[in-house]
Amino acid sequence: MSFEDKSIRCSDCSTTFTFTASEQKFYAEKGFTNEPKRCPACRRARKQQGEGSQRSYGQGR
Repeated sequence: MSFEDKSIRCSDCSTTFTFTASEQKFYAEKGFTNEPKRCPACRRARKQQGEGSQRSYGQGR
């Protein structure tokens, strides 16, 4: 299967980012079926925001 770079609009900040061919290959190898919805900056911010919170499965209940 051949992959080509794609432009995707971030669902959080509306910035257009590139989902590279190598990232697509990595996603396919891991069995991921959905493309990313957030740009790398928003993914990083969301991940940092989640650290320390009790939003994980089964915690905080």
